[in-house]
Amino acid sequence: MQMIFDAIRHCKVLGITIDSVEGKQLTSKLPYSKKIVGNPATGVIHGGALTTLLDTTCGMSVPIALGEFRISPTLDLRIDYMSAAKPNLDIYGRAEVYRITKNVVFSKGIAYQDDEHQPIAHCVATFMLLPKDVADTDMVQHSIENLND
Repeated sequence: MQMIFDAIRHCKVLGITIDSVEGKQLTSKLPYSKKIVGNPATGVIHGGALTTLLDTTCGMSVPIALGEFRISPTLDLRIDYMSAAKPNLDIYGRAEVYRITKNVVFSKGIAYQDDEHQPIAHCVATFMLLPKDVADTDMVQHSIENLND
């Protein structure tokens, strides 16, 4: 699974990695970095980085729930921001799928720092479930190889 995260350009740029997989829950980590600070006066990271963390974590919970890799583009992502992130601390995203239909997968997640019971944000997301043959191995391998360009 980490290899897939490493192959996604925005994960590579932001440094997003897998922290853990427990059952059908995926937890990823966005390391604090001054290059993603949205407000230099406070040191708080930009909301776009947090959105990326949640979207990616929810999206990558799909293959965990399915037990196989399937391309599943985001259809909808709704985030409720509950508090500002604290400067100089990593942010964790935890997500899990709660419903799978023939064409749509439903996921929910939270973002937190030192206490998962005090979330920075929570979200719900839906993903389109594309046919298995769309994830052609040669196409995926070609995309991974082109990351180094």
